[in-house]
Amino acid sequence: MNVDVTPLPGIGVRKDFVLRTGRRVGVVTTRDGRIELIVSKSDDPDACLASLPLTADEAGTLANLLGAPQLVAQLTEEHRDLPGIHTRQLPIRAHAPFDGRTLADAALRTRTGVSVVAVMRAGQVHPSPTPDFTFTAGDLLVAVGTAEGLDNALRILQNG
Repeated sequence: MNVDVTPLPGIGVRKDFVLRTGRRVGVVTTRDGRIELIVSKSDDPDACLASLPLTADEAGTLANLLGAPQLVAQLTEEHRDLPGIHTRQLPIRAHAPFDGRTLADAALRTRTGVSVVAVMRAGQVHPSPTPDFTFTAGDLLVAVGTAEGLDNALRILQNG
């Protein structure tokens, strides 16, 4: 899919793409750091139908919501022929026991047999996190293991 990048002199940059319906969806990032999610009319890409201002945290969370399911779907497809192996997203919530702590602190592999294969943070994928990787509220861990192990890992991340 092609992403069009349009400089907006004195304002910032618009990045958008065309949906199958003909509408354009994108993001305007202003010079002062503001972020707006935009939807343009199909017959006039310069005419905005809707604009939604986002904080950096909100933009990161939205990116995680959109990106993590694709990564999980890809891993699920790759594990399709391995009975009993599942892939799931595990969130790190604000003020949860592992917000600000490391993967080693959680000891998920030792305690549950679950492997964390990636962390989605603010729309960025951090593959194969090392034991010293520090979790932050809003992170989505992409984990692989048994259904029971994944359930236990989620409980550990939520309750300690």
